[in-house]
Amino acid sequence: MGEASVWDHLTLTTTISRIVAIFYTLLLFAVALRVIMRRRDIGFSLAWLALIMGIPLAGLVLYGLFGELKLGNRRAEQSRLMYRPYKSWLNAKTTQSNPEATSLAAPIANLVRFRTGMPYQQGNDLQLLTTPEQILGRIVDDIAAAQHECLFEFYIWFNGGLVDKINQALLDARARGVECRILLDSVGSHEFLRSDWARRLKIAGVRLVEVLPVGTFRMLFQRLDLRMHRKLVVIDQRVGYTGSMNMVDPHYFKQDAGVGQWVDVMVRLKGPTVRSMWMTLVWDWEMETSERLLDPTHIMSVPQEAEIHERQSWAQLIPSGPKFSDDMIPQVLLQAIYSARHDICLTTPYFVPDESLAAALKAVAERGVQVEIIVPEQNDSVMVKYASRAFMDDLIQAGVVIRQFSGGLLHTKSVLIDKKLVLIGTVNLDRRSFWLNFEVTLLVDDQRFTQKLTALHEQYRQQAEEIVLNRWRHRPFKERILENIFYLLSPLL
Repeated sequence: MGEASVWDHLTLTTTISRIVAIFYTLLLFAVALRVIMRRRDIGFSLAWLALIMGIPLAGLVLYGLFGELKLGNRRAEQSRLMYRPYKSWLNAKTTQSNPEATSLAAPIANLVRFRTGMPYQQGNDLQLLTTPEQILGRIVDDIAAAQHECLFEFYIWFNGGLVDKINQALLDARARGVECRILLDSVGSHEFLRSDWARRLKIAGVRLVEVLPVGTFRMLFQRLDLRMHRKLVVIDQRVGYTGSMNMVDPHYFKQDAGVGQWVDVMVRLKGPTVRSMWMTLVWDWEMETSERLLDPTHIMSVPQEAEIHERQSWAQLIPSGPKFSDDMIPQVLLQAIYSARHDICLTTPYFVPDESLAAALKAVAERGVQVEIIVPEQNDSVMVKYASRAFMDDLIQAGVVIRQFSGGLLHTKSVLIDKKLVLIGTVNLDRRSFWLNFEVTLLVDDQRFTQKLTALHEQYRQQAEEIVLNRWRHRPFKERILENIFYLLSPLL
């Protein structure tokens, strides 16, 4: 190769390198500008900007995959088309009840009703179920008594132990002619969806649908880490369940994780709020299958008025998720926390609050409200474990009591305000639950129910040790380094 040819080759290489560098720089600034113009939470935006600028190319790829709430064009259009008929059904088929203005729950109930249309209604019968035997046993019994329809929606469905009895009960129900439909998250229930039990249920006629499926091709059109995290059961539109427990038997589930058995609760309901649960489930069913169950052939008669008046509990279902009242849960939590006058007790397995929630907890503690957070001592997520610890020093210094539960992985997600108001369901106190997951929360205003939850919190307290600030500050230096690293990443967790 002659000298001129070598020179031409070097010139071409330099020119291509400059073009690539200019293109990459323009792309970098375009994505950074998009992050800024989206006007998301400041911590969230700054974390993404640091990642995009700090990690060449990989930061851009990660933002493209996980930086925005992409549900996909089909889902977006489906949701738009569904909104009006479902809102009309809510207005026509549910009785909107107005709580007294002095009620602690009233501001929250009015906010939720304005944002989602979900009614806040009296006339519910609520049971707090606290053991796997209670929870799964009652569900088996209700399936056995079903005459028309069994609807299920879960993040995780895992075979073994008492769950096999649920599977068999569904097979028996189908043999009686009962319609059975199950929505399961693609990631959480991956193993079950490919199991022999799933095959047997499908053969028997159980409609089993995989929600938010993942795949290489799909990542081009939707975020793969948006998950269906709801736990809902509705049987014959008369009995409903929701709470923190997946469809698992803790004696069989994740036995090698080193965190002990998962500790959960579920609420069993009868009354008008079951209709809200049913509507949420059929909304999700239509979103996945395009099959509309919101028609006269699927809607059963409501309970008689005399039956409703025998029950007293006020309740309201609060569904949340991406593009579905996006900031509903953070707003509800902040409203509840700032309304406290005496005490707050929160239980959660994953505690990675955003700035507003952390500030609210500190503020109410500093004005004299007893604030207590109970979290598991061992956690199945290393990132969450360290990120949550980064908040503890400031919270404890402000007067918040933090206890670590040693009786297993405390998975109960509950908020108790002044021993009068309850928020209980599937929502963890982290950004993923606030912004990325499809969740469901139950607002309860009932003295007997709150007494039972207060007693349960006391049981948790007996198996938990309070974090003492002086001892906490003497933890190993390497632990504090990891905490601060994951604290910086907490907006992205």
